[in-house]
Amino acid sequence: MSLPPGFLDELRNRLSLSQVAGRKVMWDQRKSNRAKGDMWAPCPFHQEKTASFHVDDRKGVYYCFGCHAKGDAISFVRETENVGFMEAVEILAGEAGMTMPAPDPKAQEKADRRGQLAEVTEAAVAWFRMQLRTGAAAAARDYLDARGLAADTLDRFEIGFAPAGRQGAFRALSDKGIDPALITAAGIATKPDDGGAPYDAFRDRITFPIRDPRGRCIGFGGRAMDPNARAKYLNTRETELFDKGRALYNHGPAREAAGKGQPLIVSEGYMDVIALNQAGFQATVAPLGTAITETQLQLLWRIADEPIVALDGDRAGVQAAQRLVDLALPLLEAGKSLRFVVLPQGQDPDDLIRQKGAGAMQDLLDQAEPMVRLLWRRETEGKVFDSPERRASLDNALRDAVTRIKDLSLRRHYGQVLNDMRFQLFRAPRRADWQPGRKGGFGAPAGPQAVTRATPLAAGNMTDAEMRVALILATLCLMPALIDDFEHALERLAPTNPDHARLADFLLGTTHRDAETLRADLDCGNLGQTLENLLSLGHVRIAPCIRAPDDISKAARCLAEEFAKLTARRGLEDEMTEALEDLAETDGARLRWRLNTALRARQQAETLGADDTAATPEDESSLSQHLSDLIATRAWEKKSR
Repeated sequence: MSLPPGFLDELRNRLSLSQVAGRKVMWDQRKSNRAKGDMWAPCPFHQEKTASFHVDDRKGVYYCFGCHAKGDAISFVRETENVGFMEAVEILAGEAGMTMPAPDPKAQEKADRRGQLAEVTEAAVAWFRMQLRTGAAAAARDYLDARGLAADTLDRFEIGFAPAGRQGAFRALSDKGIDPALITAAGIATKPDDGGAPYDAFRDRITFPIRDPRGRCIGFGGRAMDPNARAKYLNTRETELFDKGRALYNHGPAREAAGKGQPLIVSEGYMDVIALNQAGFQATVAPLGTAITETQLQLLWRIADEPIVALDGDRAGVQAAQRLVDLALPLLEAGKSLRFVVLPQGQDPDDLIRQKGAGAMQDLLDQAEPMVRLLWRRETEGKVFDSPERRASLDNALRDAVTRIKDLSLRRHYGQVLNDMRFQLFRAPRRADWQPGRKGGFGAPAGPQAVTRATPLAAGNMTDAEMRVALILATLCLMPALIDDFEHALERLAPTNPDHARLADFLLGTTHRDAETLRADLDCGNLGQTLENLLSLGHVRIAPCIRAPDDISKAARCLAEEFAKLTARRGLEDEMTEALEDLAETDGARLRWRLNTALRARQQAETLGADDTAATPEDESSLSQHLSDLIATRAWEKKSR
């Protein structure tokens, strides 16, 4: 919505920034000068003990000399409340007594109507809270005490009680002069279809006010005290104010806490949110009795990029997590995802915290898993893949899931991680030396197997060039998607080891770019053991590109470097060969003369100061032979063995 010219200027003129900021900071009275509008306080944006946060009330701006945060009243509300621009303007406009401009008269009428309904729900909040102190609410108070809710928690969440009478709330609000039609429209009472007298929507239930991000009460949740009630939890029916698929319990306070750095936690119900808040996890929300909707998921991502979904460890909790995975896949974006915590069997967050404390909950949150692992477990847990048909079924299921991701880059990364998991699953019985990696891939092989320990490669009898060839071939076997990028270099590889040469020819001829399929073809072509031998080599195992097979960009850099070094070394070897050939030819006298002269000069420098007759130079023939021996033995090279 666009704002008319001058609206923001008028808003800033009506507000005192020191009053707006004063809700979040404690002014340093010794350093501040209120008469001049010169205010100082510890900064609300970073932890500090000194007063480095400065407000110039006359100019309406703030600046922190510690973290360099700066802005005006609107930016202050945006940062501290974790809201968008228009929401911040609405909050400040309400404080300044200004009406937000409506795009048309009907919108204004609708806004006025919603305001009237919000006044009704606020009146109901006060009445329900008062009822919790009455004798009729003794069982409700006992229940809340048993759940460990402190008095300040009851006040913070404005928990109340709806008596069992049929028209308690309706009559109480009507007696205050509230239009009965508004009471019904707000969902506090229900009018029967037969035209009879309205009756209370909540009876004999503990009530939990549900507020929108701006803090307005839009509805209620109610927990039945009667164990035989048809519904244990009941929400306000859909009204002009309330749509349970578009609201989150504890939305506003959780958004503010998340803006201060706390992780956003999504729990299942009201009591979970309250228990987590009481334990210090204040950035906690809950959907309202149903599976998370697309709108709620978008609301979560507005608060945090990676909400942590903490679900009960029962079958219903796991199924809810799986449904959420299906909902989220098409909506994923780079940087926007979900992480999951599945609690121990039969426990919810409230149970866990009461039994083991907040530390146990924090441990679980620290181990929250990315969504891709939950997807993998859904398709593999409890299943056996002992036939090609079952493996093909898994492939189809994973492919169907990944193709639902609209972001192509994200889809590719999901495919790579899932391929790594498939490699681990299908190869684990035959390659027990591979260990799961921290990122869903594989770690380095544990060491050479007995069948490879005695081979020349494992024994270390390899030249520098052969070692580089081994690393190149192993990398391409594990990440065949890179074959096309390095095909021309691979054609010129020319390995001297026969097994390596056959493996290189296979890579040049294969059309498979999937590691699992390629490995199956290697086994069929009797080249599987060759790859095992390569992977057992020490310098291959510790190579960064082998230890992190899910990082294809790192592997590409590694291959480029190894091919370049191999080319440079072979160029040097060619030059040495030519030099030896020149020395052996009779017409290479000039080259031999220049090299012999250099050797004599070095010998003379080493014997400087001695008697000239004592420095007997070698003859040309012996010097040439000495030079040939140096080149043949490559004495200048640093030996690795």
